[in-house]
Amino acid sequence: MADLFITLIDLFLHLDRHLGELLQYFGVWTYVVIFLIIFCETGLVVTPILPGDSLLFGLGAFAANPYLKGPLEVQWLFILLSIAAVAGDTVNYTIGHFVGPRVFQNGGSRFLKREYLERTHRFYEKHGGKTIVIARFIPIIRTFAPFVAGIGEMAYTRFICYNVVGGVSWIGLFIFGGYFFGNLPMIRNNFTLVIITIIILSVLPGVIEYWRQRRASA
Repeated sequence: MADLFITLIDLFLHLDRHLGELLQYFGVWTYVVIFLIIFCETGLVVTPILPGDSLLFGLGAFAANPYLKGPLEVQWLFILLSIAAVAGDTVNYTIGHFVGPRVFQNGGSRFLKREYLERTHRFYEKHGGKTIVIARFIPIIRTFAPFVAGIGEMAYTRFICYNVVGGVSWIGLFIFGGYFFGNLPMIRNNFTLVIITIIILSVLPGVIEYWRQRRASA
């Protein structure tokens, strides 16, 4: 477990180097690899710590690099990864939708009580769309939001609309952000620092909300 944690830290901090290695090794198949990474981060509850935001920014920067002889084209990145993001959330929602009733049919479990389901249902009925869109930009939360939406039986037609808006916005912001700004000398020469900043800014809203709820319940 410690080795895995160290590997993930190294992946985050030296994303530019690892992306270069990935491109050299897989070539055009890199599209498949990154499609699966984005799909798994959004589609599987067990993989919430994959480097979504920083990876997207780095991919955009690589696609804009005139000195990189690689296969990445920004328009294909945007299209394919938007599909991966939307499909991932849809699968996650579906798993929650079908697993949820089985978990709660006997009143839930020790940790997943029936009252939690009803509270989640009310929350998503009132704030569902906003929650799905905003959650896209918060690591870990974006992995669990569609799953909880499925458990809470949020209407699928409503969910899919916000799923598409959130997914396309998330991919577009970071891919094109990296494409247009990632190769500015100031950013390129401090790429690791930029990645750390992206991670901090992504996590910060969730941390603030957590402390607000703790203070409110104290």
